[in-house]
This record gives sequence, C-alpha cells and structure tokens, in this order.
Amino acid sequence: MKVILKQTVPNLGKEDSIVTVAGGYARNFLFPRGLATVADRGQLKALEAKRTRVEAKLAATKAAADSLKEKLDGLVIEFEANVAKEGGRLFGAFTAQDIADAIEKKAGVKLEKKQVGILEPIKSLGSFAIALDLHRYVDANITVNVMGPDGFMPGMPAAVPAEEVVEEEAPAEAVEA
Repeated sequence: MKVILKQTVPNLGKEDSIVTVAGGYARNFLFPRGLATVADRGQLKALEAKRTRVEAKLAATKAAADSLKEKLDGLVIEFEANVAKEGGRLFGAFTAQDIADAIEKKAGVKLEKKQVGILEPIKSLGSFAIALDLHRYVDANITVNVMGPDGFMPGMPAAVPAEEVVEEEAPAEAVEA
C-alpha cells in the first residue's frame, strides 16, 4: 500500500515522502497515529502543490540569506575578558547569545542564538572560527577573538615596552667608484 508520510518516521521515511508499506502496518499503526495518509490522486496533487510552495519559499529566503552571507562572511568579532592568572580560563563565558548580540552591534544584522554554531560556550582566550546558519543551504563563517584585559591573546607576540625597543642602524652600503 502506498502512503504519504505526514511526519518523519524512523526507519521508514521523511515527511512528505511516498513509501510503500504493508496494509496492516498502515491501518494499525500509521493511520491511527496520524503519521500518514493514503496516496490517492487527490492527495498526490495536494502534495505536489505543497512541494512547489515550499520550494518557492526556500528560493525567496535563499536570496536574502545570500546577501546576508556577503555582509557577514569573514567578520571578526572581538571580546575582552578577565582571565584567571593560572590556567588562562575566563571568569564567565561567551555564549551563542553574546555572539549574536555582538554581530547585531557590529554589522546591524539580528540573528537568533540557534543560528550561531557553537556547541559549548567559549571559556578560554584565543581565536575561534564560528559558522552561522543563515538558511538551509547558506552558511557564513566569522572569527571570534577573545582577549585578556591587556589585549593579549595566545599565539600573539607579547607587547614589548617602548623603552626596550632598540632601533638597529642599517649598514652603510659600499659605494663603488
């Protein structure tokens, strides 16, 4: 029996897919739970209409997401944080919401925290590559730099006080006569 799935069913198929199942499975499990409908002509036409609406909506939002990607791709966000003297760990952390707020301030683009691709909050100094999920098919990449209160970040050369900087004289070139 051919059915159209209304929801994703594990080990069977995804939403709006047409699958063939045993008649008893459809009558006793899928239909009573509202997981599927019979794939007759009327339902197939309705499914096709729904697919065209969804594709049109995705196409319209993809264009907007592409323009956002151009604006956000390569953006560098900098945070300054207090750091423990031992271990270099932050007092607190930077979360997806903090990053989304910083993007809004710097680029003027409002993102939800679920669009910021970090699994765990940032709790140390350093540079972090973060992916932004702008659309089902469009991602942007930004860099988040977390620095200590003196502007120091691991991997950066330490700042040298001006008194210690000694300029070397360039060697005089021999002039040939």
